[in-house]
Amino acid sequence: MKDVIRLFRDGVRRQTAYPVETGSYDVKLDANENPYAFPESLKEEFGQCLSSVPLNRYPEAGSGTLKKLFAADFGVTEDRILIGNGSDELIFILLAAVDQTHSGGVLIPSPTFAMYHIGALNTGHRLIDVPLDNAFKLDEGRLLETVRRERPGIVFFSYPNNPTGNCFDEKIMRAVIEESDGLVVVDEAYGVFSGRTFLPDVDRYENLVILRTLSKIGFAALRVGFLIGQPAVLHELNKVRLPYNLNALSQVAAAFYVTHKETFDRQIEMIVREREWLSRELSSISALSVYPTDANFVLFGCDRNENDVYNYLLTRGVLVKHFSSPASLAGKFRVTVGTKEENIRFLKALREALQQ
Repeated sequence: MKDVIRLFRDGVRRQTAYPVETGSYDVKLDANENPYAFPESLKEEFGQCLSSVPLNRYPEAGSGTLKKLFAADFGVTEDRILIGNGSDELIFILLAAVDQTHSGGVLIPSPTFAMYHIGALNTGHRLIDVPLDNAFKLDEGRLLETVRRERPGIVFFSYPNNPTGNCFDEKIMRAVIEESDGLVVVDEAYGVFSGRTFLPDVDRYENLVILRTLSKIGFAALRVGFLIGQPAVLHELNKVRLPYNLNALSQVAAAFYVTHKETFDRQIEMIVREREWLSRELSSISALSVYPTDANFVLFGCDRNENDVYNYLLTRGVLVKHFSSPASLAGKFRVTVGTKEENIRFLKALREALQQ
């Protein structure tokens, strides 16, 4: 029997596949999605836009029309944008393009978005893990010392950070950008909920790359991501991008979003208001330790058996994210901000679980 498994990288074989919950739940608050349905007032127009797509033709290569729209929306030139099949694809393009032999590795603060770790291992990079402090903030001294010593080819910052929810110190992040010889990627997937961005710094730093996405603002099913950076960097990354990487339906849908942005902005405002209310309600429960958040989710721990709490929530049809690793997250929960009704149901079930 031929041992073809030996052909795979050790980094691939040592992993387990990214876990995704596939069950059906009444209140699904585990994936940081926009809880509000697509606006009824826009459905007919949206359907007409999608129906106009010639499904027998390939999509526009490079998403040129969409790139022009979002360049205007972001306030940058078209040669500063690369559009991908979600931020995940853009992360893999970055990792595939950077040469491991000229790189000290990929540096990530930990805990953070799992795809940085998974992508680095799957593309053969050495992973450099710098733990956050006990408050999930950047350890400035340790971080800068590691950058100087290891000279990473890529540094990833999730801003706000997933799954902790906080925005890192901008001064520390800028110090890393200035100190680093490699690319520094600021992933602003949740930036719409914080009101903070490094976008004005793209002109200032030639090694700064910013990621954006439509997934958190109501278009998660369509997988549309954006990479913004210096033209010279994007010129090289564009060579790695597959020719028809974003399907035609997603291109049309993303263009529709730009022309109706104010409607979705109102949903974001509703989510932020609900986030503040939910954080206060959770903080009022003495059994919980609640962490500050700038995103559309809240991280919290509890002084009860977390498995019992999690399983009780499931019996009540409520799904949240339960962490078993890494050690700094073990036993903690991340709950997505839902609608008012969903948040009330979650809180009711949680209070019941804590009383068991």
